[in-house]
Amino acid sequence: MSAESAKPVFWVGSALSDVRAFPEEVRTDVGYALWVAQRGSRPTRAKPLKGIVSGAGVLELVERHDGDTYRVVYTVRFKEAVYVLHAFQKKSKRGIATPKHEVDVIRERLKAAEKHYGRR
Repeated sequence: MSAESAKPVFWVGSALSDVRAFPEEVRTDVGYALWVAQRGSRPTRAKPLKGIVSGAGVLELVERHDGDTYRVVYTVRFKEAVYVLHAFQKKSKRGIATPKHEVDVIRERLKAAEKHYGRR
């Protein structure tokens, strides 16, 4: 797939500014993974995010840097676009589950992405 035929990336809410606040190494890894997704492939580090919406095509990138964990959630459920729904630093040291308030943000932003894509 050429650069001209790559899917566009749309950033929902504060996702872009949140990623920009991540360490450079994390931003580089996230950028590469999204580049892969734009070309219709699944980045090797991406995994389905369970519990959001069944069959939603919502994926999560988990990056670790200097003892911290960064997460970026995006969806490829739309044929002609990739939507980055949320990006955050996981603060809790207990468990790997996505905190409920983060899940709520992801759900709301997925609805916003659906609306935006429908208007395109």
